[in-house]
This record gives sequence, C-alpha cells and structure tokens, in this order.
Amino acid sequence: MQDITQTITHVPIEHYVILCSLLFVIGVAGVLIKRNALVIFMSIEIMLNSINLLLVAFSAYHNDPAGQVFVFFVMIVAAAEVAVGLALVVMVYRHTHSIDIDFLNKLKW
Repeated sequence: MQDITQTITHVPIEHYVILCSLLFVIGVAGVLIKRNALVIFMSIEIMLNSINLLLVAFSAYHNDPAGQVFVFFVMIVAAAEVAVGLALVVMVYRHTHSIDIDFLNKLKW
C-alpha cells in the first residue's frame, strides 16, 4: 500500500485535477451531444470514474483512507446505474428496434 501512495504522490496534484476535469468535460459533452442511449451511459460512467480518480488522488495526498472508501460506494451506485440502464435500453430496443433518444420522444402519450 505504501508503494502505491508514494507513486501517486510523485505526480503533482494539479495534474490529477486537470486530467479529471478533462475526463469530466468529455463525459458531459457525450451526454449533451450524442443521441445514442449506450453512449450516454458510457459518458456518465466516464464522469463517475473521473470523480473516483480525483477522490483517490486527494485521499493519497492527505493520507486519509476515507476518500478511497467513498470510491467503493460510488462504484456500487455506478454498477446499479448500469444494470438498470441496460435493462431499460434492452426493453426499449425490443419494442422500437432503435435506441435513438430522439425516437424515444415519439413514445409520449
């Protein structure tokens, strides 16, 4: 455990913040631009993973394991989101033969 912490702390924290910010912006752009439901779910996962990376980096820099414990809870929420989201996408595809978000607007009552 000590070797990993030393490896993480060799890189300046600003680099982690910049990398995580770029990943988060890419995820937001994917949610806002794409119309495919699977790409939107993957973009949400990118956003969650960027936050996880930042939590681990800050946790290692401050020698506090609370951030790393919190990452496990975020991963559990992400796994549940993927399971429910994929179930919804499969059911929509079975009925409409499309996973295009614009096409789903036509399903309103």
